[in-house]
Amino acid sequence: MHGAHDFLQALTVVLCVAALTTILFQRLHQPVVLGYLLAGIIVGPHVPIPLVADANIVQTLSELGVILLMFSLGLEFSFTKLVKVGASAGLTAVIQSSIVLWLGFITGRLLGWTTLESLFAGSAIAISSTTIIAKAFDEQKVGGRLRELVVGVLLVEDLIAIVLMAALTPIAGGTGLSAGVLAATAGRLFVFLFALIGIGLLVVPRATRAVNRLGSNETTLVASIGFCFATAWLASQFGYSVALGAFIAGSLVGESGEEKRVEHLVNPVRDMFAAIFFVSVGMLLDPRLVMEHWKAVAIFTAIVIVGKIIGVTLGAFLAGNGVQTSIRSGMALAQIGEFSFIIASLGLALHATRPFLYPIAVAVSAITTLTTPFLIRMSDGVASAVDRRLPRPLQTYAALYGSWWERSRKHDSGAPTRRLFLLLAADIALLCILIIGTSVYLIDLGTLIEKRVGASVIVARAAVLVAAAVLAVPLWIGIMRVVRRLSTLLAERAFPPAPPGAVDLGNAPRAAMVATVKILVLVLVGMPIVAVTQPFLPGYPAAIALSLLLLLLAITFWRSTTSLQGHVHAGAQALIGALARTTSATSTPAVDELIAGFGAPRTAIVAEGSAVIGRQLREINLRGRTGAMVLAIQRGEERILVPSAAEVLRAGDVVAIGGSEESVAAAEAVLSRP
Repeated sequence: MHGAHDFLQALTVVLCVAALTTILFQRLHQPVVLGYLLAGIIVGPHVPIPLVADANIVQTLSELGVILLMFSLGLEFSFTKLVKVGASAGLTAVIQSSIVLWLGFITGRLLGWTTLESLFAGSAIAISSTTIIAKAFDEQKVGGRLRELVVGVLLVEDLIAIVLMAALTPIAGGTGLSAGVLAATAGRLFVFLFALIGIGLLVVPRATRAVNRLGSNETTLVASIGFCFATAWLASQFGYSVALGAFIAGSLVGESGEEKRVEHLVNPVRDMFAAIFFVSVGMLLDPRLVMEHWKAVAIFTAIVIVGKIIGVTLGAFLAGNGVQTSIRSGMALAQIGEFSFIIASLGLALHATRPFLYPIAVAVSAITTLTTPFLIRMSDGVASAVDRRLPRPLQTYAALYGSWWERSRKHDSGAPTRRLFLLLAADIALLCILIIGTSVYLIDLGTLIEKRVGASVIVARAAVLVAAAVLAVPLWIGIMRVVRRLSTLLAERAFPPAPPGAVDLGNAPRAAMVATVKILVLVLVGMPIVAVTQPFLPGYPAAIALSLLLLLLAITFWRSTTSLQGHVHAGAQALIGALARTTSATSTPAVDELIAGFGAPRTAIVAEGSAVIGRQLREINLRGRTGAMVLAIQRGEERILVPSAAEVLRAGDVVAIGGSEESVAAAEAVLSRP
């Protein structure tokens, strides 16, 4: 009875204080998560307030919150949705996570933390918060392409977080970082996921539909939560976190097509236990440790905000999204949340990190949670300002780049691209294994050579490094060859080479796309290599090598964009005449092929009464708002080619617009809107 009384007392204190703080934060129009964290600080043992909840009881209840929270995220995830999200969100998520994880690891090492602490710190700040972004988007009514891209990135980041937790658990609890541990971890994880997902896809969706056909909400709720906890327990028995099992359980139930009903039933239970989870996070937040490590909090906050904005913007733009959408996505994703708490608490539970890391992660999350709504509100203005200040060749390139990806996807047969990506993945995996293996076993191999050959220690270790370098050369050559073939293949699908003897009208945009795809692939494969190998290497050789390669490609890229500017100016003169003879709502194949690189060019007539009459192009901000570019303006007998931002539109102007089909349609709507 005494245990039951303690349980009731702890639950009462937690929920009552949480209720008061969340009411306060709702009245202040702030995220309720911050209210939960404040409630945890109040009922925790670190502040002199006579309201202390039993930490062990709250921690046990919070484990249920983690399981139900991850189950709900899994319901939203579903494997079908991941396929629909496409490559754009996946590329963005991988690039952003790799950059921020690497920055977090380097920062931890510079602060004097251990390798494992730095690895957990980098992992904790690599994943953005689905809960915080979803709430902020709902409050500010953000929708359209931006919401689709951000949600897609979050889905992939959730998967990355699950993989990180699954890998960190045996690494932190075993013999430390070694190539053998990593190989064994990857193998066991693959077998576990393959068996669980494979069997689950055959059984769980059918079973869920059968239970739902009974028509009882109570039965559906109990069956769903029972399956959730069973899968979480199964994952824990195999040495993985309960969060992994709960997430997979939600994804499997989500494949049934009944996820909306299950989610509606589970959400009230989830919300209560999730509240307890966030309160437990606040209870572990020691203000004295935060003040003691305020420099680390400030540095990691800056890394999260700046690193994520840059990483997401770079990844989203390279994946074919416009400048404005990419920047707005980066500013929306500049925070950390529930996964950061879970990863940080995992390190604490496994004794892989010292107590200071957890409150640092919570403090960074609290600060970035506060800044997120402001960053989202500011993103339109910031994106427009950046877009206006880009050099003219980059403005032209940014407006047309999305349409090139659109053309490439239309002509993509799939098989050759997949084969090249598989070859690339194989070379990368072998290179990482070689680098990690050489670093871990350098001393052992040097000792073996010293005993067998009789060479000195320095000579023996030098021989190991030389042998590793010799083995790495063909792998590097293979990676560079595949990158070159892949970039050429994608560019030639968008702009097929001209027949022998004919003028190659697509040369300039093809060269620009080849340079961009090379940068994209190198960033996509290079950043994960840097992030994976950094814990095993002294200094920053991988990062320096990647930076030099990107610098060389950036020079080539700039030359191609300046060449593209001349290409657009020359083609606009022929294009405006042809487009003027077509209807304003059509784009004929003859016009599309007149000169390559303009996407789906169309004309729009500025009618009497249009809101754009008498306004400069910079005021209308057509490229920033829609992603389309004004190629030329026909005004009676006058033709204005690639007009400047100061050009004023007049009634009756025939405006030639280039870009992707979606951006051109949006630009037509802006020009014709009264």
